[in-house]
Amino acid sequence: MESDSSSLLPRAVSRTLDRALGVMPVVVLLGARQTGKTTLVRAHPALAGWPYLTLDDLAVRLQAGADPEALVARAPALVLDEVQRAKDLLIAIKRAVDRDRPRRPGRFVLTGSANLLMLKRIGESLAGRAVYVTLWPLTQGELAGQGRTGLWGALLAARAVQWPEVLTQNPRAPADWREAVRRGGMPVPAHELSTPEQRALWFSGYLQTYLERDLPELRAVENLGDFRRLAQAACLRIGSLLNQAELGRDVGLAQPQVHRFLNVLEASFLALRLPAYAVNRTKRLIKAPKLYWGDTAFALYLSGEAEPRGAHLENLVLLDLLAWRELQTPRPEILYWRTASGAEVDLVIETPGRLLPIEVKTATRAVPADARGLESFLDEYKDKCDGGLLLYGGDEVFPLTQRVIAAPWWRVL
Repeated sequence: MESDSSSLLPRAVSRTLDRALGVMPVVVLLGARQTGKTTLVRAHPALAGWPYLTLDDLAVRLQAGADPEALVARAPALVLDEVQRAKDLLIAIKRAVDRDRPRRPGRFVLTGSANLLMLKRIGESLAGRAVYVTLWPLTQGELAGQGRTGLWGALLAARAVQWPEVLTQNPRAPADWREAVRRGGMPVPAHELSTPEQRALWFSGYLQTYLERDLPELRAVENLGDFRRLAQAACLRIGSLLNQAELGRDVGLAQPQVHRFLNVLEASFLALRLPAYAVNRTKRLIKAPKLYWGDTAFALYLSGEAEPRGAHLENLVLLDLLAWRELQTPRPEILYWRTASGAEVDLVIETPGRLLPIEVKTATRAVPADARGLESFLDEYKDKCDGGLLLYGGDEVFPLTQRVIAAPWWRVL
């Protein structure tokens, strides 16, 4: 079970959870360990009064193993936590759903941490019966108690010339990006703990729990020491193109093992592979994904880096984008863009009708040269976007070039 630390912090994804409960019989809440999944389902108004059963409870786990049919029949609707810990439970849920005529939406809410194993089982057992909702770490707006993500929707809905008005009419508090990176978004270290020493102790326990409990359940890691070295090396490459062969050479692992370990990290929502924006155009595009982490504070802890880098601010913006995407129907794509000649844009939002390219800089002053990658992108895809956004570490919103608006990162997040 997760901590109740985020109980006073509204989560933006609650609206998506409400919609999902009205559509499918089973709602699966995914996310890394300790992002607040248990707190969300226990505090969510639509789930008030629902019995909550966790398979961390020995008695519940024993019943799930001995008679899963009886367990799922304990109430008309159930919240089941750590559901991956009982192998036959999903089959019993499938049978209960199929017996309903007509099917009742929102009958079961499932959560779990070992998502590689859980998703495999759900995909086999609950195809066509389940909808998936991902809970990402706390955004800056959620940490401020406002239950929101960044202003991406408002920016997409406006023309680029209107962005300064959109950004300045919405109140945002100035913030230090380094401190935001150090806090990250895990509810306990970000919201409750105030010193680096406290956070380091918490992340030490978090890592130990992940290594000793989640990984054995996944049965995909033979050597925990190798796995930890790979995770540390991945944290040092945040924002870089992922080259698995090179990563393997650096940590002394074969490429297939690196591939498997990265899959485990990604399935656990600890590592993120950001795909490239690829359209058949005249310029040859780089297709390798870029590597990011599921929480910036955890990445700093694992890597041992003393100070955040610009890639960590990119990572923070990306996590806000992923939390925002979870609220959208249909969900936009979040990508990056890079050509073989070196033109690059850190992040691209792709919707059916529009592209929004975003560059992230930590400098307190923005100069036109910073917009070079954005201008190249705008030249290439002028039919789908009328402007680019440069987020930086200063305080002023202003036109950096005719097509690029510079804005403080905290004005958007």
